[in-house]
Amino acid sequence: MGALCGRFGWFICMSVGLITPAWASGEPLDLTSSKLGIVCIAIFFVAYALVMLEEKLHLRKSKPVLVAAGLIWILISIYYVSHDIPHVTEHAFRHNLLEFAELMLFLLVAMTYINALEERKVFDRLRAWLLQKGFSYLSLFWISGFLAFFISPIADNLTTALLMCAVIMKVAEGDKRFINLCCVNIVIAANAGGAFSPFGDITTLMVWQAGLVKFNEFLALFVPSLVNYMVPAAVMSLFVEKKTPSTVYTPVTMLRGARRILTLFLLTVLTAVLCHSLLHMPPVLGMMMGLGYLQFFGYYLRVTLKRRQTKAQRQGDRQRIDLLGSVVPFDIFHKVARAEWDTLLFFYGIVMCVGGLGFLGYLGLMSDVLYGQWSATTANIFLGILSSVIDNIPVMFAVLSMQPEMSHGQWLLITLTAGVGGSLLSIGSAAGVALMGQARGYYTFFGHLKWAPVIALGYFASVLTHLWLNSALF
Repeated sequence: MGALCGRFGWFICMSVGLITPAWASGEPLDLTSSKLGIVCIAIFFVAYALVMLEEKLHLRKSKPVLVAAGLIWILISIYYVSHDIPHVTEHAFRHNLLEFAELMLFLLVAMTYINALEERKVFDRLRAWLLQKGFSYLSLFWISGFLAFFISPIADNLTTALLMCAVIMKVAEGDKRFINLCCVNIVIAANAGGAFSPFGDITTLMVWQAGLVKFNEFLALFVPSLVNYMVPAAVMSLFVEKKTPSTVYTPVTMLRGARRILTLFLLTVLTAVLCHSLLHMPPVLGMMMGLGYLQFFGYYLRVTLKRRQTKAQRQGDRQRIDLLGSVVPFDIFHKVARAEWDTLLFFYGIVMCVGGLGFLGYLGLMSDVLYGQWSATTANIFLGILSSVIDNIPVMFAVLSMQPEMSHGQWLLITLTAGVGGSLLSIGSAAGVALMGQARGYYTFFGHLKWAPVIALGYFASVLTHLWLNSALF
């Protein structure tokens, strides 16, 4: 009871203005020059060094940042509790957690749909079609690149890169040089395609959910994104050998429900867009509703499977039986389990690490330097290049946390540069890191690095294209 009265007394004093420290209004303390701040910075850099060494250490990138996030917030909380300021850190942590939760659920639904389409053999059918047509290596180079560019705005750059890499590795099986070249091309195309859509990359999704760029306004980046892909692709295509794949074509037919799942995915995207644009609700509302569409369709497939199997057996249609799929034709929870959890957990760790450093005051300090002493254009171009080293997710989250005063054209510029800047190095984007794992031995850090000059040429060409085409927005 005494503790309760004490808390009420503290609250009354706060209300009448008898206690007015800096944190009374919820403002964090500036700890950028403290030992605590230096230790937290060191923890973050050690964790990120381990992330960058993922290929060498075979340590999933989520592990170090999860531990780092926990350590940073625990140290901050100990400091605030020891100074009798316990609730400010709790509020800040919950705020960052909410931002992550919205984005995670959004991505989880998208990944679930992609896994469902993969299970129904949609992408196997695409691979078989490419083999059936007998395309040359040069044709495959351009087709895989353009498919990655136009699929990533819907399926996100990471998923698209993985799918197209699987296609190329099957079509050009064993040809190390061509697979490496195609993987570089796919990473550039997927990142560029993801930059002009809120569904194309985690960074664009963050900008869209923050309400800084509307859904249709991302299309202003279409031409700059296309330039970003076309410039390096045109140079790299000159080094493609003039031959055709030797892999034998095997026919593949999509399983029952594949086209309807694709339709439901598009309907889910439409629902998310309308929820955000018309109702001013978070897009995750529409995406989670779309997950419900998929669950109902999974139920329909399951309850009608036995009847369809019996009918096919009666008619002696063996092919039809195969197309119906397994006993459990579509298990939604199995699809959720197959989602890229390492990416989602890495995203959590990064959001919490950067949020903790921002709480200490480092993001404000960084904002003063970048957007106070430099021009916004210079700062945004620099941050795009920086994203090739430390990944575009922490870069974009840091900018959104800083909330610098910028024109609409500048917000589009940082969206573009953070999205495509990661293509400069294989470790600069989720797509590149994932492909190093999937195409291990074929696509490597140094295999990508030798193309960095032409990729940089495309990067600066896309920036200049945006500054020219969208000059009215600055």
